Amino acid sequence: MLPEIRVFVNSGLVDLPAGSAVAEAVRRFAPALGDRVTAGEAYVTDGRGIEVDPDQTLASGAILRVVVRARRGSNADA
Repeated sequence: MLPEIRVFVNSGLVDLPAGSAVAEAVRRFAPALGDRVTAGEAYVTDGRGIEVDPDQTLASGAILRVVVRARRGSNADA
């Protein structure tokens, strides 16, 4: 069994197997947020606010924040 790592996602802690990706951490924290990241409706940043790839491998202690993209209505340009 692989050792576990602990990462922070938004306001919570998630324990994952070592070598897990950003997307897996988000899915474990909140499956609906994971779906939004996969669909491109949200993105993930690191502790510095820099966007990270959902496929990026995590290190123990990583800090992630999921940001939901704003949607514009059909008459937003009017």
